[in-house]
Amino acid sequence: MGVGKSTVGALIAERLGCAYRDTDDDIVAAEGRSIADIFVEEGEPAFRALEKEAVRAALAGHDGVLALGGGSVLDADTRALLAGHQVVYLSMDVEEAVQRTGLNAARPLLAVNPRKQWRELMEARRHLYTEVARAVVATDGRTPDEVAQAVLDALELKEA
Repeated sequence: MGVGKSTVGALIAERLGCAYRDTDDDIVAAEGRSIADIFVEEGEPAFRALEKEAVRAALAGHDGVLALGGGSVLDADTRALLAGHQVVYLSMDVEEAVQRTGLNAARPLLAVNPRKQWRELMEARRHLYTEVARAVVATDGRTPDEVAQAVLDALELKEA
């Protein structure tokens, strides 16, 4: 979260001449409310079920660049669906994450003590990110354009 997946994903899609899609946007559009509201009103398990279905539908019906929410990889079925796809894990360190996300209320998993919570989330998820990723690209100190180019280079993709 806060790593720049939406910005970088859109840049990559533009450079490749294909469509861009974000499963978080799909959930918001389908539910008619923010992800933070879903967390508050229904809880994390309900959101994760919506997320799992959004990823499944997007993988089945989208042929371009797809950005997934940070918790998507928590589900084993989703990780299995990602196998064979060109998945990139955009990484960053905790200090940059806190600068980017701060105490943003729209990020319900970081509402209190963001440094500690971010570290705990990353400890729980990092091995899952690397499990599904074909490439890991660090975003620290890089512009979105530089990250997009690093992703294209890592996957050996040429611009359209």
